[in-house]
Amino acid sequence: MDNVTKAQRSYIMSRIRSESSIEVLPEGLKGLYLRKHPKGVYGRPDFGNVARRIALFIDGDWWHGRLKLPKSNVAFWREKFRRNRLRDRRVNRKLLLKGWKVIRLWESELKADKKGGTKNGRANI
Repeated sequence: MDNVTKAQRSYIMSRIRSESSIEVLPEGLKGLYLRKHPKGVYGRPDFGNVARRIALFIDGDWWHGRLKLPKSNVAFWREKFRRNRLRDRRVNRKLLLKGWKVIRLWESELKADKKGGTKNGRANI
């Protein structure tokens, strides 16, 4: 049960902002001239290079269902995570059909390896 009203929770959640910045990228991806939230790209990737058709998504462990389900409202969260993963697949498919290279990294991978060297680095692009 929540200890705050629905209006208070809405206000609190509206204050949360994205942490995505170029500094969080592995070293191997920094030379790709990626822009934050490039305009006009389907799926609104976190970073992208329109000229080279590269879309980079940093998937949050919570929002993409990588962590354990919460104990309350399980049906809601199970469905929410299912829809998020379905949307991810749809975005990947559409971008790939348009000739884009799609890269997806887990938020926890970036936090664990701030200096780069993830298996999804530049060498795979």
